[in-house]
Amino acid sequence: MSNRRLARVAATSARVVAGAAVATAAVVGTVVGIAAPWPEYTATPVRLEATPAPSDTVLACDGPLLALGRSADAAGNLSAAAAQQVVSGPADSAAAVTTLTGATADASGDAEALRAAPLDETQTPLAAAGSATAVSDDLTGFAASACRAPLAESWLVGGATTTGANDLVVLANPGEVPATVQLSVYGAQGVSTPPGGRNLVVPPAGRRVVPLAGLLLGEESPVVRVVASGAPVHASLQSALTRVLLPGGSDQVAPIAQADTRLVIPGVEVLTTGQGQAGTVLRLLSPGADATATVTLSPLDAAVAAPAPSQVPLSVGKPTSLDLSGLAAGAYTVEVDASAPVVGATWSTTGFGEGADFAWYSPAPRFISASTIAVAPGVGAAVVLTAEAQDVTVTLAPTDGGAPIVATVAAGTSVAVPAAAGAYRLETSAAVHAAVTYSGAGALASYPLWPADAAASALTILP
Repeated sequence: MSNRRLARVAATSARVVAGAAVATAAVVGTVVGIAAPWPEYTATPVRLEATPAPSDTVLACDGPLLALGRSADAAGNLSAAAAQQVVSGPADSAAAVTTLTGATADASGDAEALRAAPLDETQTPLAAAGSATAVSDDLTGFAASACRAPLAESWLVGGATTTGANDLVVLANPGEVPATVQLSVYGAQGVSTPPGGRNLVVPPAGRRVVPLAGLLLGEESPVVRVVASGAPVHASLQSALTRVLLPGGSDQVAPIAQADTRLVIPGVEVLTTGQGQAGTVLRLLSPGADATATVTLSPLDAAVAAPAPSQVPLSVGKPTSLDLSGLAAGAYTVEVDASAPVVGATWSTTGFGEGADFAWYSPAPRFISASTIAVAPGVGAAVVLTAEAQDVTVTLAPTDGGAPIVATVAAGTSVAVPAAAGAYRLETSAAVHAAVTYSGAGALASYPLWPADAAASALTILP
């Protein structure tokens, strides 16, 4: 073998040995690296605390009682049947009052909207409520309602679309951009979104009225879900009834903000009609699942025996009614505890003859802090307070500087406190539910009191 060839073989062998050594070292290094502890890196995420600027306080009122079809030449037109008298406060809120138009061809059907700018970087307390009395051949009755903040979603429990019912869904947009509304109706056959309830445009500072019978005809116990996009709306239901050509009363039904597993309806008046018909009825709906509801009635008068609780099975999407007419006459608080979220309301009437009136009593949410409320003018006005699991002391201080009213409510009971029309600051020592009720000859009405929106809390922003 030549010296040159020996040199090549030696060089090749050296490269092979060197490569093997490098490969072995790489494998060993990798294994050791995997087994050895790796350096740890911990990064603290950036967190920014920001408190949103308080927004305007905005309230929309239900406006006057409306009558449908008074003109033979325009049976589908609406007209104002009774003006609404509105009270609001406190006076130092500097609230601006505007009108919500569009319900009728003229300005008689306009409703009020109130707007108060924030004060000292906090939302301005503001409350308002109104009442109206209709006395005519086609519409009678007393109605009272609170002016409400608009909602993106709400529920209307009340009314009917059977013979004699003349009910109207009233949509108000106190905002500055149009709102598009979808109306879904729950009835005996379940839920539907009829063509007349789809893509309803409510203009800014405007109102739109939809006859309930145009959504689902022949329904005894309808429930309407209102969903708005673009801008929130204030929805209400004007319910009116005629029996054999005699008007049987009217009411403006408050919306319900959301379904809940517990409903508290303070101050339901049960009256003895003596005519063999259901004078008081509870309507319930479980929109999402089959459920069982336990209904408990507690009389405000301690001398009246409380009836035994009732168990009510609920089929998903189908309203169910419970007749409460067998109770002794008096005021009651109705409590509903359900196995799934429900909505509901209680209907009661003064009678079934000429001059009768009725009211829909809607659930009242919890008050846990001070809020401003309003009591509309009306006969027999009272604030009904319902305590939960502990005794409560409630103070109603008139915002105009009058003498405060102090009431003590024992745990699990209710108290009715007579109150004059006006705005009050409600302060409570523990959780309480509250409603304003009215009861007089041929006059019955109620609306739940809602706590004011809580001040905006700080938000945590993670970039």
